[in-house]
Amino acid sequence: MRKPALLGVALSAIVAGTSANAQSQAADANPAQPAAPAAGSDASTPEQETQGLTDIVVTAQRRSESLQRAAIAVTAVSSDTLINAGVSDPTQLTKLVPALTVQPVGISSSFFIRGVGATAINSFQENAVAFSVGGVFFARPTAPSGTFFDLDRVEVLKGPQGTLYGRNATGGAINLIPRRPQLNKFGADAVAEYGNYDTFKAQAAINAPLGSIAAIRIAGQVVDRKGYLSDGYDDEKIQAIRGSLLLTPTDRFTLLLSADYVHQGGKGIGAVLVPTPQTPTAPSPSERIGASDPRITTILQDRTFSIFRFVPPFSSLPVNTIRNVVTVPRDDGFQDSSFWGVSATADNDLGFANLTTILAYRKSKPDILTYAPGFPGRLREDDDQYSGEIRLSSKDDTRLRYVVGAFLFREMQDGYNNYNQGLLANTEYLPKLTTTSKAVFGQLTYSLVDSFRLVAGGRYTKENKTLTGSTRNSSFFVPNPPSVPISGDLDFGKFTYKAGFEWDAAPRSLVYANISTGFKAGGFYPSAGRNTYKPETLTAYTLGAKNRFLDNRLQVNLEAFYWNYRDQQISYVGPIEATPGNFAQAGVTVNAGKARMYGAEAELLLRATPRDTFGATVQYLNSRYQSLVYNAISTNGSPLITSCAVTNDTRTATPPIRLFIVDCSGKPSVYSPKWTANLSYEHRFSVGSDYELVAGARSRLESSAWLNLDYLDYQKRGGSRTSDAYLNFSAPGNRWSVGAFVNNIEDSTVYAGGLTRPIINATLLTLRPPRTYGIRVGFHL
Repeated sequence: MRKPALLGVALSAIVAGTSANAQSQAADANPAQPAAPAAGSDASTPEQETQGLTDIVVTAQRRSESLQRAAIAVTAVSSDTLINAGVSDPTQLTKLVPALTVQPVGISSSFFIRGVGATAINSFQENAVAFSVGGVFFARPTAPSGTFFDLDRVEVLKGPQGTLYGRNATGGAINLIPRRPQLNKFGADAVAEYGNYDTFKAQAAINAPLGSIAAIRIAGQVVDRKGYLSDGYDDEKIQAIRGSLLLTPTDRFTLLLSADYVHQGGKGIGAVLVPTPQTPTAPSPSERIGASDPRITTILQDRTFSIFRFVPPFSSLPVNTIRNVVTVPRDDGFQDSSFWGVSATADNDLGFANLTTILAYRKSKPDILTYAPGFPGRLREDDDQYSGEIRLSSKDDTRLRYVVGAFLFREMQDGYNNYNQGLLANTEYLPKLTTTSKAVFGQLTYSLVDSFRLVAGGRYTKENKTLTGSTRNSSFFVPNPPSVPISGDLDFGKFTYKAGFEWDAAPRSLVYANISTGFKAGGFYPSAGRNTYKPETLTAYTLGAKNRFLDNRLQVNLEAFYWNYRDQQISYVGPIEATPGNFAQAGVTVNAGKARMYGAEAELLLRATPRDTFGATVQYLNSRYQSLVYNAISTNGSPLITSCAVTNDTRTATPPIRLFIVDCSGKPSVYSPKWTANLSYEHRFSVGSDYELVAGARSRLESSAWLNLDYLDYQKRGGSRTSDAYLNFSAPGNRWSVGAFVNNIEDSTVYAGGLTRPIINATLLTLRPPRTYGIRVGFHL
């Protein structure tokens, strides 16, 4: 078994690194952990800002602390990095965090961290990576759109966060931290860019004081870009605004009131047809010919005709009818989705501790017609989310530090889903879902001595889900069936925990180890018969070290991990009971055995000179399903096309429908490249009287990865390299700036995700962006 050897090598590297650092810094007599700087501040001195690396302050553990002192696997991405990389939606975050993959599904964004995630294919789905903005959890997978603007930073926590974050944080958490209003300061910022594909992006913010105890900040974003595909899909149209009011009536109490609104328009995510033995004449995906392009729909209709021309009763139909037995993509897809919310965050310094209360309401109204799966998928929802959290956090200068609290969440969904695959399968369902989740939690850190601390935490979650609604499954054989009621009531209770230690091996070296758990509640899918799935759980073992060397100019962070994943929830197009004993096809979620993931990550950052900064993050991931067995359906009776073992399901189905059992045990996890590396370099030139020219480049390298559960070679993302470069000229004090950029210099064609279009077994995949370039201007007052 390779796990012990890998962890042993990682442990040796961590111990060797911290030992060397301890020797290099032996003259420092105080190894105790320094006090954490205030949120938003910079802990470095002016000399360090020019000679050494600066500190980033994070709140990943529900308290402000330096990233280098946070004993947790977390990556922080600054606002400047997000802007330079052109990140304006969740899918673009993939290129900045090696452990993260964001899959565009057509109706939502699905997050995967080290192979742990969920593909959100209908209204029943929730992500397995918790997403929050300003401390407010976003439950719906459609809701993260339009949130990436006017941010202080983004934090990506890797591994289960069952103690401080709770529900649906099996794989980790993504926290967006917006900029807060500043007291006694008037300011304004704006950044705009224009590039190819008629891309226009702009974000602006204004900060204004309201007397001496209050301030307001209003920020907005506009994104308008044509599609990357020939049929106009893969476009981006977003309008968003966020307002926040900060009140500080005393030096011990602050209240932050926030409100936001996002509208997402355009045609939405598109797909390309991949050349396969079933569609050998499909053009190369590098040509980016969209699936609704006549050149592609003709191939899909030819494929349909070749299957059904000799199949009764379809063989007796006119040729054009046979060619249209299954639906093909059209160019009328759209997004017309709105999201808004309000929140109130109160912080009260009680003297012995800090009390934080967050109350929030969110409304999600996605309205989408997508053809990304190869057939029309119609999604409408009207969702209301209420949440409240209260936390009591100790001061940092005590031997026993703690965070304890309670969380209440309630969501009411009213949805309509329709997936029309043509004469053989047209499924629609109208779910009404209510979710109530309650939790109490606490995490303690106790200093045995100044340099060694024990950590223990736990969370108990009680969750209830109820379903009412109806489903209707029509076909050529049953053209006008009645709607069938669907219902259910589920209760879950789960205790998750964390335990470990933190050791200050040297003034600038932190070693940590922990075991942590997380879970994602079970739920429903649209079936008249069995329609539920169980919770999934993950247990993670982590060993890490965070170090600074060479007078604070070299940062070396190391992490080794082993994850044990049980009852994983997988979602795919599979068999449901249209009526009891009668099978049809729809989006299904099932528990699929267990998996294990292990590997290591190394992050290096070097300030070689005051003007030269090098960065490298490399992750090795070995991920495999130890048990993965699920049911599959063929609505036309054809054999399944898969590399997994297939046997006949013993359940009886009405011909031509056939049911199968698929066993993919032993296969690698999806969205899990074995090697991922992010490399970067930046140089700052001094020009004239305090003017500055910054030149930078970054590159992401990935090995191959499987994209779905068919495990066919042509559905595998090949190894890839994508590189970006930017040049920025700024005035003193960054009063104004102008620059140019190019992303994906190689113009690499990289698969993002996708599936096999059922019935005709045609593979359609989504793509990451092509080469983009443009100019960027900004000002700051």
